[in-house]
Amino acid sequence: MKLKYFAHSAFSLEIEGKHILIDPFLDDNPSSPVKSNEVEADYIILTHGHNDHVGDTVKIAERTDAMIIGVYELVNYFSKLGFRTHAMHIGGSHVFDFGKVKLTTAAHGSITPDFGYGGLAAGVIISANGKAIYHTGDTGLFGDMKLIGELNAIDILLLPIGDNFTMGIDDAVKAVEFINPKLCVPMHYNTFPIIETDPQVFLEKVSAAGFKAKLMGFGEEIVL
Repeated sequence: MKLKYFAHSAFSLEIEGKHILIDPFLDDNPSSPVKSNEVEADYIILTHGHNDHVGDTVKIAERTDAMIIGVYELVNYFSKLGFRTHAMHIGGSHVFDFGKVKLTTAAHGSITPDFGYGGLAAGVIISANGKAIYHTGDTGLFGDMKLIGELNAIDILLLPIGDNFTMGIDDAVKAVEFINPKLCVPMHYNTFPIIETDPQVFLEKVSAAGFKAKLMGFGEEIVL
């Protein structure tokens, strides 16, 4: 399992030769090291419908015929446009040819790209080959993160720290304590002035709390 960070909340996973994109905000992302025409995709997982997460889904799916995965209301928008989709909802899971996808609660909002109802925002746990990655999506801190951590052994936790629209650093540290991952990686910060923060402060506070954290560079890859 190879995890690569494209800045903001955009990641790619390569599992058993399959390429999975999460929230592919690339072309208009000032920090992304790649553009939408440079990535491979068999699947695109969307946590919610805001533009900085849906991003270049249409461009990528048109080029690659990737299947779009997410909550029913959001992926139904893409289904009506003729794209391949797989609809899910919060708490549900499904086994794909690369592994299992489970959607979790996220304390956030959502819309469709045409400003219609996008269903609930979600987090996503991707499990394969005995490893699990939890991308929380955009979210505030909520108590059931502790239950998610109890029910799922998380190897890598990807969580926002940029504040204003999501958790800030202190709430993100508490989320790490609740979920108890082997490693946590901050995301959703410094893309725009309103979410500017110092990720080193997050690393220091997580370490002081007894957990392991890593600041992934844009384009950096972790192999599990």
